[in-house]
Amino acid sequence: MSGLVVRQFFRMQARAARGTIGSTLGEAAHEADRLYKKKYGHPVELLLMGDSIAAGLGAERPKDTLGAQLASRLAKRAKRSVSLYTAARVGSETSMLRDQLACLPVGFVAHVAVIVVGGNDVTHRVKTAESTRHLAEVVGELRARGTQVVVGTCPDLGALSAVPQPLRSVGGRASRQLAAAQRQVVTESGGRAVSLADVVGPFFLAQPDQMFSLDRFHPSSAGYRRTAKAILPSVLAALGLEDNVPFGHHPPAVSIPSA
Repeated sequence: MSGLVVRQFFRMQARAARGTIGSTLGEAAHEADRLYKKKYGHPVELLLMGDSIAAGLGAERPKDTLGAQLASRLAKRAKRSVSLYTAARVGSETSMLRDQLACLPVGFVAHVAVIVVGGNDVTHRVKTAESTRHLAEVVGELRARGTQVVVGTCPDLGALSAVPQPLRSVGGRASRQLAAAQRQVVTESGGRAVSLADVVGPFFLAQPDQMFSLDRFHPSSAGYRRTAKAILPSVLAALGLEDNVPFGHHPPAVSIPSA
């Protein structure tokens, strides 16, 4: 086939996949922002930024979203209450992180921000260099404000059964390339990176019926619990509550004081 025919074929597959995915869950994630484990006091300010995964789309209940799961787990480990603020929006690309940052309440400074983004950049064919440039800028801005940053790198889109072949293989390769580039710019910008393809990808591949929601694209409640558990070590390390992190967790390339 000619190059033009191949590109048209992939565009048709991408449109079909987006139509299937977008029609199942809608565009609204559960609202989970509140103070977790209030009895502990001395709250940690936790900020969630990014796309539909960061927002928790696909979770059955508010307490099952990524933010809620992280907040409750962090509170138990830190013995401090956790105030969750979710700036993440469904459908966001990395270029939209700056708008999320701009919409934060005046004077709000989180102790730690967790960012999950990149999937929409891949499906919308955003150049890796452009995507990572936006990510580096936002990580740098957060660090300048005194916020510790943990980025969950782009998940492996090759694991998505909702996406037909050969587009799935192409998306898988592109997502892995973006994840590697994200890891580099995040750690060089003073943040911590968690390679989601490494730390949770195997669970999604081995147990797709449990880990994916109805659209077979976004995590289910079980998938979010697993993802939160996987990200937590880097969040604890960012706050100075954990010295060692497991495989798939990447510390800053330069020494950064804890929050």
